[in-house]
Amino acid sequence: MGFKEKALVMDSEAMGRAITRIAHEVLEKNRGAENLALVGIRNRGIFFAQRLASKIKDIEGVELPVGALDVTFYRDDVAMYSHPKIYKTEIPFDVTGKTIILVDDVLFTGRTTRASMDAIMDYGRPAAVQLAVIIDRGHRELPIRADYIGKNIPTSRKEHVRVHVAEVDGEDLVAIGEEE
Repeated sequence: MGFKEKALVMDSEAMGRAITRIAHEVLEKNRGAENLALVGIRNRGIFFAQRLASKIKDIEGVELPVGALDVTFYRDDVAMYSHPKIYKTEIPFDVTGKTIILVDDVLFTGRTTRASMDAIMDYGRPAAVQLAVIIDRGHRELPIRADYIGKNIPTSRKEHVRVHVAEVDGEDLVAIGEEE
């Protein structure tokens, strides 16, 4: 089964600009970087969380803690997979009292975000939880919205959004297409 690309939505430069804009929006909304922490949702969300932390450090001179969250066993569809892919959760800081910014690549139905909120609560009680995504493609099944969005891409349900990051795929890009 292959992926038939219909359109390139973002290239490396566009992704970089989106991260820069989101960093400024995070700092503006939270009146600086005090008491913030970033948690990337595995797998590609962690790379965007790290880039966002780096950009915030460039702007504000503050190094934010960054964690990685695997939500596999918090998902409501985990029973549908005979061998789910499991990643390591690494949250090397106390989330209690912090504003946690969950970072993901694509926001679709909202189910991964819901699972992420459930998972993060097992690590403490944050003061607030915010959501940053590179792509919001619509089609929500739950009442969830992102606080920070790199790009809104209206899609049909049969379309797929493919996000590549240099750390995993050797290049940064977002493409829309269909499975063949």
